[in-house]
Parts: sequence; structure tokens; C-alpha cells
Amino acid sequence: MKKLVTSLLSLAFAAGILGGTAYAAEEEHGVKEATEHAVANAHFPIFKPKNIDWSFAGPFGHYDKGQLQRGLKVYTEVCSACHSMNLVSFRTLEDLGYSDAQVKTFAANYEVQDGPNGDGEMFTRKAVASDHFPSPFPNEEAAAAANNGAAPPDFSLLAKARGVERGFPLFILDIFTQYQEGGPDYIHSLLTGYQEPPEGVTVPEGTHFNPYFNAAMSLAMAPPLSDDQVTYDDGTPQTVDQYAQDVSAFLMWTAEPHLEERKRTGFMVLVFLVIFTGLLYLTKKSIYANKKH
Repeated sequence: MKKLVTSLLSLAFAAGILGGTAYAAEEEHGVKEATEHAVANAHFPIFKPKNIDWSFAGPFGHYDKGQLQRGLKVYTEVCSACHSMNLVSFRTLEDLGYSDAQVKTFAANYEVQDGPNGDGEMFTRKAVASDHFPSPFPNEEAAAAANNGAAPPDFSLLAKARGVERGFPLFILDIFTQYQEGGPDYIHSLLTGYQEPPEGVTVPEGTHFNPYFNAAMSLAMAPPLSDDQVTYDDGTPQTVDQYAQDVSAFLMWTAEPHLEERKRTGFMVLVFLVIFTGLLYLTKKSIYANKKH
């Protein structure tokens, strides 16, 4: 048993070293060469997402409410112009530390469609806490028409729906670290990864080169963030990297709002199983203590 555990730990350690080496080699590889290789093999993204030290990572991870509030601010002032969040209701914002009155005030900034009324007609009204974040477009076709033919995805579950396969040997290490931050890592890298295409590489008209995009070498969405674009009241640096981290963490929360509760429950179950295993062992020892083998 000890040899098995030692072997597994050694394998995990080796996977970590090899994984770190692989990422470093990838970053050092020329963008042009990497782009040509990805296009030739139809394998994207060109570069794997960068790993960020998230507060909610690991078995004891938790959300940073200050970061989530900043992420909500970035979404509201930047992302909500194009991206919907249809599965998230305003009242869940109380989990971020807002009071009931603050949530009602925040919801009142939006208008939602309701009805039909007594005349059988639909009408608009100010949103209330029980409503969901409304879409900026009346339908998907209108969203696509306003964005070069590509409808912006809904943000509700984006952090769980997006991610890049890490491959061998990192997936072995993930068993021990419980890595599940692929979505936030990808979103952060995408938002901060825009750059000019390398010399000799041509991207389709109306698209923007981004080596972290997981479907092609460029995408229709223009760089959405810039330094000092959103004002933070808590003194946090107002940089593209910080904005990207905050909104990525916020999207992880919208996709999995019960993450902390799930991890606490999982830890309690593991503790119970350890105690139960110990009791079974002691019971077995007691029953067979006076029996000859």
C-alpha cells in the first residue's frame, strides 16, 4: 500500500514538472510557427490557457466576494452590451454580499418584457429581484446581425462550458489537485491574449487574432477591455489583466454558485469515510482477536 501511494505521488510530481516544462516550451515557441502548425493541423487553441491562482481553486477554495463584486461591475459596464445571462436572477446577487435593498435597486436599472396585459399585449417594466438578467438583443438572429454574423454566447454557464483539454501528463496531476478552473483560465487568457497577427499570417476580415481562442486563430469579438475602462472603488488596479481575472471569477460563480457548499459537503463526506473505515477496522480486530487464523 505504501509503495502504491509513493508511486502515485511520484507520478503526480513528475506530471507537474513535465506539465510546467511543456507550458514554458509552448510560450517560447514562436507565435508564427505555432500558428502555422495549428492551422495546418486544424488544432486550436494555438497556445494553452495560462494557469491563474484562483481563490476558489483546490479542495478548500472559496470565492472572494470583493472580486466577484468587481467582476459584476465589469460585466455590467462592458460585457452586458453584447452578452446575455439568462439563467441568473438578480436575487442571487445577495450571495455576493449585497443587501435586499441594493439588489432591488440594481434590478430596477433594467427593463424586462412582461405580459400579456388585459388587452393581450406584451409590455416592458422595470425588473425586480426575481427577474433574470435580460438579453441585450430581442433574439439570437438580431444578436448575430449586430456582431458580424456571430451571436455572442450567453454568460450564465460559460465558465463551465468553456475549457481546453490539458492532455498528458497534466490530467494525472489534476486528479490530486482537483483542477477545475479550465473555464476561468481560458476566459482570462482569451481576454488578455489579443495581439497583432505575426508577419505573413492573414486573418479573415472583421476578425481579430488571438492565439488562445479555441476554435480558430481569430474571432469576431474585438478586444473588449482596456486599462482604466471600469472604475473600481476599492483601489484595485484598473488594468486589463485585473478586469479579466475579476470577470472570469464572476462567471465561475454564475456557473457554479454552490461551489463552496459542494466542497464543504465533500470534505465532510471524506472525514466520515475515514472515521467509518477506522471503526470497521477496529470492529474487525475486536471480532477476530481471539480466533485462530
